[in-house]
This record gives sequence, structure tokens and C-alpha cells, in this order.
Amino acid sequence: MKPFTSSLLIVALLTSQTTLAEEVQVAVAANFNAPMEQIAAGFEQATGHRALLSFGATGKLYAQIKNGAPFEVFLAADGRTPARLEEEGDAVKGSRFTYAIGKLVLWSSDEGLVDGQGTVLKAHDIRHVAIANPKTAPYGAAAIETLTRLDLLEVIEPKLVTGENITQAHQFVATGNAEVGFVALSQVMRDGELTAGSSWQIPSDLYQEIRQDAVILTRGGANPAARALVDYLRSEQAAAVIRSFGYGL
Repeated sequence: MKPFTSSLLIVALLTSQTTLAEEVQVAVAANFNAPMEQIAAGFEQATGHRALLSFGATGKLYAQIKNGAPFEVFLAADGRTPARLEEEGDAVKGSRFTYAIGKLVLWSSDEGLVDGQGTVLKAHDIRHVAIANPKTAPYGAAAIETLTRLDLLEVIEPKLVTGENITQAHQFVATGNAEVGFVALSQVMRDGELTAGSSWQIPSDLYQEIRQDAVILTRGGANPAARALVDYLRSEQAAAVIRSFGYGL
């Protein structure tokens, strides 16, 4: 009888886990696309909950949230936007925290083009420089700030090719529509190594620190999967993925 009882217990536990499993709608800043897909897979395996991911520029995701999009957790590319949602009553107070610190790089798909000082920005034969929209994407704003501090904005501005978000800015460079571009380090790094091309990691004193905050939105306040995802983002498993893409913690 004991083996039979044990089997029933295992089935009961598995059924209970399936019953309790929930889905959570997550808005994610475009720069965090690849790591979040890995984290979501680990989250589902560890908890049974499923994270449904939507990616975009932080400013555009904010607008969608304000217009009633059914997001329950928001992973922004800055700290200001989640704080604003808290102040406006659209996020659960006390749930906001920094999940990653982003890093900006100047990148080219050409392995020999970008050197360790970014002198390519002064080259006359560079015709196109890609950035994310600085009005909606924090990485785009960081690119403009960098160019301003280098006293190069006036020279580079006519060459700027603006993507809707950091993913599109990366695509402009990857497809050769721009020779170089300001992108997130996470887009061109895996396991601490540059995946392709050449890059210059922008010194941190040239732009304000990109503290990327997550917050539970009001819609997700009663969803146990929303709280579970935020807890998982703070786990060592998630931290290992985040670090492997070049983010600070």
C-alpha cells in the first residue's frame, strides 16, 4: 500500500502545482530582450508560472500602460518611469527595485572599424550613426548625452539614424544601414565576450548611470505569478543570466 500511497501523493502535488500555475503579462524594455527570454524560461521551469513578454521602448511601453494595456509587471530601461507609475497610482508601492545596470557601447558589425577610444566618430567617411529614439528610449538619451559631452553632437547629428527602440538601432548596424551605432552592451555580448564586430564601451562618466528598474503594476497586484516573477528576478539564477549579458548588478 505504501508505494500506491506515495504515487497518489506525487500526482496530487503535480496537480496542485498545475492548478496554481498562472500567467503574467510582462512589459520589457527592448534592450533586455535576450536575457529576459532566458529568464522567463528558467522562471517557468522553477515555478510553473508563465511569463508572457512584450518588448518595446520604455516610453512607448509607459504610454501603453497608461492607455490600459494589460501588463502586470514592467521592466523598464530606467528608474524614472517606474517611479512615475508609482506616483501616478499605476504600480504597487514598494515593489520597485533595480534589476540591472545597463551599459552603452558604440558598435559596428565590421570587426576592424571601432577602436578602443571611439575615434571612428571623428572619421569623415562615417555617414550614418544609429541610435534609439532619445525621447522614448533611455539608451538613446544616453547616446545623445555621450555625444554632447564629447563635443561631437553638432558634427554627428546630421548623420543620426534613429530607431524606434534599441533593437531597431542595433538592426540598422547589423544590416549595414549604419556603419556604427550606440547600442546596449547586452545586444553584442554573450558570456562576457563580444559576439561579432568591434566596439567601444562608453566610459561611465559620459552618461548618467542606466539603472533599470522593475515594478509590479496595479493590474498585477493580486496575481501570484507577478510577485513570483519579481522574486525570481532577484534570484541567483536570474543574476547569473543578467551578468552574462554584460549588465551590472
